[in-house]
Amino acid sequence: MASKIKVDQIQTGDGTGTIALQNQLSGMTTASLPALGSAQMPTGSVLQVVSSTQTRALTTSSATYVTVGSLAITPSSTSSKIMVSYNSGICYQDTNSISWYAYATAYRGSTNLGRGSSGIGGLTGTYHTSNAKDDLGFNMSFEILDSPSTADAVTYYVKLRINNTNGVFVHDLDGYSTITLTEIAG
Repeated sequence: MASKIKVDQIQTGDGTGTIALQNQLSGMTTASLPALGSAQMPTGSVLQVVSSTQTRALTTSSATYVTVGSLAITPSSTSSKIMVSYNSGICYQDTNSISWYAYATAYRGSTNLGRGSSGIGGLTGTYHTSNAKDDLGFNMSFEILDSPSTADAVTYYVKLRINNTNGVFVHDLDGYSTITLTEIAG
């Protein structure tokens, strides 16, 4: 048999006032609960997610970083952190046997969040003459957690570079790339 507690009043701890529940526990609905704003969310909670998918091909043979996509977010608080995630299929094309390197990074405005010229994520490979004029496809992805320390809009840029002039195709015509920004309560 289930137990029941029946009382007329519940007093505060110091006995100076009463708390009237009036069947609030059994009749409570989600509509009667207070809304939680971003300020009430515990550290580590996801506050918002913005994402962008790009389907256009972009080719680069630059040894310096070239922007391949961008996305903006407005943090709820200066203590928020932003997880920057990038995923794309890329392919490499060359007609010679050559070793190559491709690097990707994220910028917050003009600040490189990666390790200088080696960025956040990288790919390396050797293109053999037996594969001449073929495309070699790979997946390029990274995640990095940033602390922008602002509640103003912030734009993140994903950039790519290569170590030679033979070309990297950032997602081919049949593929797509995604940039996702996730605000996390700090």
